[in-house]
Amino acid sequence: MAAISSNALIDLAIDLTNSVTGIDRFDRLLTVIRQTISCDAVVLLRQQGRILVPLAQHGLLKDTLGRRFDIDSHPRFLEICRSKIPIVFEKHSPLPDPYDGMLLLHEGNLPIHACMGLPLLVDNEVIGVLTLDSMEPNVFDDIPQRTLDIISAMSAATLNTSMLLQTLETQSQHVKKVVLELTTEALVKDGGEIIGNSPAMCKLKHELEVVAPSDFATLIEGETGVGKELVARTLHHCSSRSEGPLVYVNCAALPENLVESELFGHVKGAFTGADRTRAGKFSLANGGTLFLDEIGELPLAAQGKLLRVLQSHEIQPVGQDAIEYVDVRILAATNRVLAEEVKAKRFRVDLYHRLSVFPIKVPALRERSGDVPLLAGYFAEQTRRKLGLSQLIIDSQALELLSHYHWPGNVRELEHVIIRAALHAKANTRHSIPRICVADVNYLFSSEETSLLSLERSSKNQVSQTSDFSTSLKDATDQFQRSMILQAWEHATGNWSVAAKLLSMDRANLIRLSKRLGITVVRQIKRD
Repeated sequence: MAAISSNALIDLAIDLTNSVTGIDRFDRLLTVIRQTISCDAVVLLRQQGRILVPLAQHGLLKDTLGRRFDIDSHPRFLEICRSKIPIVFEKHSPLPDPYDGMLLLHEGNLPIHACMGLPLLVDNEVIGVLTLDSMEPNVFDDIPQRTLDIISAMSAATLNTSMLLQTLETQSQHVKKVVLELTTEALVKDGGEIIGNSPAMCKLKHELEVVAPSDFATLIEGETGVGKELVARTLHHCSSRSEGPLVYVNCAALPENLVESELFGHVKGAFTGADRTRAGKFSLANGGTLFLDEIGELPLAAQGKLLRVLQSHEIQPVGQDAIEYVDVRILAATNRVLAEEVKAKRFRVDLYHRLSVFPIKVPALRERSGDVPLLAGYFAEQTRRKLGLSQLIIDSQALELLSHYHWPGNVRELEHVIIRAALHAKANTRHSIPRICVADVNYLFSSEETSLLSLERSSKNQVSQTSDFSTSLKDATDQFQRSMILQAWEHATGNWSVAAKLLSMDRANLIRLSKRLGITVVRQIKRD
């Protein structure tokens, strides 16, 4: 292969200079690399501790960017990160490929193929990795060293520039290393990373950057399962209080007669059962952050006492005469619309205004266009590690189904669906790599909407036949479903199990849907 041309190098430099965001730079970088070196897939990854985070990719499944690769559990990544020079793996290398089953041009285990990894160095330290894969086994053998050196240097410079800009933008020159026990537990719980590049999530991340450095009280609103607690942890971690404690309080779980004791503490003998002096949540959070989850469930009497603390920063433990000063930042979260609660006189208007100095609305998953594949990949990689699997793949049709579901349970529901689908795929796989397919996902949903999505993919022509605006959408949908189910049932000669497979549905769900649609084939059901 010829050395990289001067024109290609100039084009790359101009492209990187003109790119506004890191994502633009990364995408242009990979485009030029593919123009220079023949390959089917190229991935740029940033090293964070012992984890490699994909920043951009060409040629792999969409969910790749949501995955986090543990270097120590992937031998090829481990070798690349230990090296100071590019590594071309032997075509018969016994080391498992971390992208097995993820190449767009090839499903299942990768056969003999070419694989190359470039460690990206700055000051002789690895800051990331560039990987290239090709289905042609020997395509990387004759690449001039000069070409690889230039690509490595440009890739490292691009990644390092992006990292420096990100550091300046967030005004954080050093990663916090000392975190108290409560904070550490809160940050690592459920991952601790906000995943998503949709406009709604970019807006949310910007708002977090704006308010995090301040000490203002922040109200976090959003539906159940959207990740309000994760937002609170992120705000604390990015604040000047990150070395202090983050104390969690579930207001909905506080007994009304013990709210004051739980929040402000009590002295021994203050009431029946107070056999010892106990510090309240405000005292535990002193110097840090207090996260009041489900604040809308707090009784009105307790709301008044909380308001006084927010105004004066003073608490008085139950049974104690002396006043104590506390330095605490308040983060509150609710799945209710507090403005409506105020109108209904279920929430104090003065407390509402104190808490909502900077309100943040966490978007529902259905409002986050394009984020479902990233989140699915993130949860798939987490599940893979927990199940001890070498790899876990979500095929493109399953991702499409996940992307079109309305997710009433939001991100939490998606996480649980991926876990259950992974268990189902693991139990039913006959291959070395479990693959989550449409059937693994489809059976998890009981909604008719999801069944309809499966049917729509079966016949685009029939979908167009339902576009008769003289009938309602519901009637047209029911008619379409009846037609498809009956066709599948007849094709399967009355066998419901076979019909369910043809429609990519679970047999029990298909029978329930058929009954709802008035398809009466009782005799055939018994025969099956």
